[in-house]
Amino acid sequence: MTAPLTPPHRPNRQPSGDNPWQAPPTGPVPAGATWTGDGPAPKDGPDTDDLRKDLKDGAVVLVAVTVLGVVLGLLWLWLAPRVPLVSNDSGVFLKDTEGEEAIGADGTFVLLAAGLGALSAAAVFLYRRRGGIVLVLALALGGLLASLLGWGVGVWFGPTQDVVEHARQAGEGVTFDAYLELGAKNALLAWPLAAMAVHLGLTSLFAPHDPEPELDPHGPWPGSS
Repeated sequence: MTAPLTPPHRPNRQPSGDNPWQAPPTGPVPAGATWTGDGPAPKDGPDTDDLRKDLKDGAVVLVAVTVLGVVLGLLWLWLAPRVPLVSNDSGVFLKDTEGEEAIGADGTFVLLAAGLGALSAAAVFLYRRRGGIVLVLALALGGLLASLLGWGVGVWFGPTQDVVEHARQAGEGVTFDAYLELGAKNALLAWPLAAMAVHLGLTSLFAPHDPEPELDPHGPWPGSS
């Protein structure tokens, strides 16, 4: 004796919009929604577009700020005080042993770097008021690279670092300039620190802020059960 054959269970037909057996929807997920389907997650969305824009703007800021290091180097070479040297038959000596020209060169570099850092931060803020962590990191890294570039430009185009040859060309008893040198290496941080401080201040004061959510007087209060 065999049991009667019964057709397999089939779900009732439902409208296409409520059919639980239909394929998962494709395309970008609306903002605030969470993907729960079985198929592959959508490739693009608002967050992806924002990230691409952040990376693109960050690359522009990094390159532009770094190139400004050439300006820093030329200004440092022009404005930094020179260290006078003099030579005789026994060697090369400082003409003024109590002079502060070497300290003045470091101070000039710090002031110029801090000023250019503030200007670059203001320009970046005007370029994109919304800010973002990628933009801030690009500004800081670009400032450090600009300081390194400015240091190199000032030394490269300044007096030769071969002091003995320079003294030989000048002659005994003739004053000549020592090569431009940055004694305090922490001066390289003046640009990125000034840029981040100014950008943070401008962002906190003038950047657009997200509106605060309005409470529905007839709805449930936040935190209430």
